[in-house]
Amino acid sequence: MSVPLVSGAEVEAAAELLDGVVRRTPLEFSGALADRVGGPVWLKCENLQRTGSFKIRGAYTRIARLTEEERARGVVAASAGNHAQGVALAARLLGARATVYMPETAPLPKVAATEAYGAQIEMFGQSLAEPLLAAAEHAERTGAVFIHPFDHADVIAGQGTVGLEVLEQCPEVATVLVCAGGGGLVSGVAAVVKERRPDVRVVAVQAEEAAAFPGSLAAGRPVALPSMSTMADGIAVPKPTDLTFAHVQGLVDEVRTVSEEDLSRALLFCLERAKLVVEPAGVAAVAAVLADPTAFRAPVVAVVSGGNIDPVLLLKVVQHGMAAAGRYLSLRLRVPDRPGSLAAVLAELAAVGANVLEVEHERTTTRLGIGEVEIFVVVETRGPVHAGEVIGALRSAGYAVTPE
Repeated sequence: MSVPLVSGAEVEAAAELLDGVVRRTPLEFSGALADRVGGPVWLKCENLQRTGSFKIRGAYTRIARLTEEERARGVVAASAGNHAQGVALAARLLGARATVYMPETAPLPKVAATEAYGAQIEMFGQSLAEPLLAAAEHAERTGAVFIHPFDHADVIAGQGTVGLEVLEQCPEVATVLVCAGGGGLVSGVAAVVKERRPDVRVVAVQAEEAAAFPGSLAAGRPVALPSMSTMADGIAVPKPTDLTFAHVQGLVDEVRTVSEEDLSRALLFCLERAKLVVEPAGVAAVAAVLADPTAFRAPVVAVVSGGNIDPVLLLKVVQHGMAAAGRYLSLRLRVPDRPGSLAAVLAELAAVGANVLEVEHERTTTRLGIGEVEIFVVVETRGPVHAGEVIGALRSAGYAVTPE
């Protein structure tokens, strides 16, 4: 049985409903990405949306269309963070009581923000699968309406208003890239973009360690992943639903995946070059452009879907991004075991402009000969070219250097 797809008219109706509720987020030009692509590239900044992500669009649309009797029973949701905040704020704006089940591993800032919007929080389980089951049981037990993060036409129509704004803000757009977990956002964007502008290419981007759509599309039906492991918790969904699968299969031109290194590099790029704070899931579309810039016909719009990142994770991801971008260089060197050897290595590094971040001195390993020591050093460089210069300078000075 075919699944009915959301229409452009439904997205337009959602836009009217959301008028004055959500922010019409800006479209920011990225010269650095444009240089790589060879044409205009714009960032659709949903990280600047209310609650810090696009999720308020779908949550508000869904809850606003409940009957008064349904809203009186309250709503319940399950989320690791962004959907939780969207449901909590939408429920408060519409006068509904909200309960949100979140995994115990959910980032603390997202938990605190959801609670601040007025929702009752229930911490449950280690992954999103367990809170989803708990939320469904809560709905059956109490009569509260379960607000699914992506498996409902109203939610998809609300998320699709992102695509409607893209078409209005960049009428000449040729390619739209959208992150995808369960597929609600890309389904809505594709629904309106393909109806209004079938020539525009819509590309879904998933984290390769949590990419359920490629296998599902190959099988012709939703297929669950056996496991997931990604920093992009916002798009770590093990299986699409029949509804989102039908939209992606029927409307999305391509599904791409990006590595953890691609994500961290893109997050660092957004911080440094676009001055945007973005979470790993929110930066997936930018990661795809950075990973393969010549693959996309310009003008390109990359949807930056969210910016709710734990500061502790931000620190780790920035460090990971620095390493992925060749800005951190780890080296092992063998040097004579005599006074001044370490100072001589550090002097060589200083002369070539490498900033030393970490250094270890090892005498006891069996890899070393008598009269040798091993130095492990981590330095900050200006990028891959400079890293090569650092290694070359040390080797020219007579050191045996092993990059790690």
